[in-house]
Parts: sequence; structure tokens; C-alpha cells
Amino acid sequence: MLTDAQSQFLKNFKGATWFPVNAAYRIEAQFQPAEVSGNVTMQRTDGSSMTFQAAGDLVFELAGQKLRLQAFILPGTKSLFVPFRDATSGKETYGGGRFLEADLPKGGRTILDFNKAYNPYCAYSPYAICPIVPRENRLSVAIRAGETLEGASKH
Repeated sequence: MLTDAQSQFLKNFKGATWFPVNAAYRIEAQFQPAEVSGNVTMQRTDGSSMTFQAAGDLVFELAGQKLRLQAFILPGTKSLFVPFRDATSGKETYGGGRFLEADLPKGGRTILDFNKAYNPYCAYSPYAICPIVPRENRLSVAIRAGETLEGASKH
């Protein structure tokens, strides 16, 4: 890993900040397997792309709305990867969106704990390369859980 101990980004980093934990954002989601199994290409912040294995959709209710997020399998893991943007993106949370990981479903269900939503590396450095949240994972509701924008760099 290439690092620069004298980096202004590192010197200015004061630590991550998080919304207070809220049990209402720990939600059971119904898993709907992808109709067509295979790989999905996701664009990255540097213009390149990255391939993820499509897992399926996670359907859940929040703020009185039925919502859906696409889930992917993280390369080299047995976890679901759920990149998302919501109504807090760019205001209270990182504008590019946040990432969430969840256990593979059991019995067609899994837990989405938005209290564990975290900023990608590119929230902290203009030199990091991150996947861009797919259009299908942009939610109109505000999810005030997980990591906030305050600790991220303002590049």
C-alpha cells in the first residue's frame, strides 16, 4: 500500500463522525435473487470500471415507503455489498454515497443495518478510486444513520 505520512489529507483528518445509533435503521430485508446471474459492471470515480457479481435485490420498508436496493457480492468475500445514496447525500453525508455490507441471506432474508453505513475511501482523498453508486440504488428518503460527512475531506 502506498502512503504519504506527510499528506495534508492525513494531517487534517480528525476522525470519522457517525449519526447516533438508531434501532429503527436496523431493518430486515427480503432478498430477491437476481433474475439473471452474472456480473455487473460498475463505473468508478476515475472513469474506469469494476466488475461485481450480481446477487439480487433487497426489499424493505423505511419511513413508510417500500424501498429496493441492488446487492452485489464483494470480490473475495461471502458478504453482500450495498452501495447507496439517499436524501442526505451531499448535505449530511458524503455526496458520492455510502457503502453497506450485509450477511448473505438465510431463508430469503437478511439484516440491513444502516448504522454501519460507511464512507468510501474517496470521501477522504481525491487520489482514491471508488465505485459509483448505481442509479437503481439512489433513494429519495433520508437515512440519518451511519457515517456522516463531517469527518470526510472537502476536496
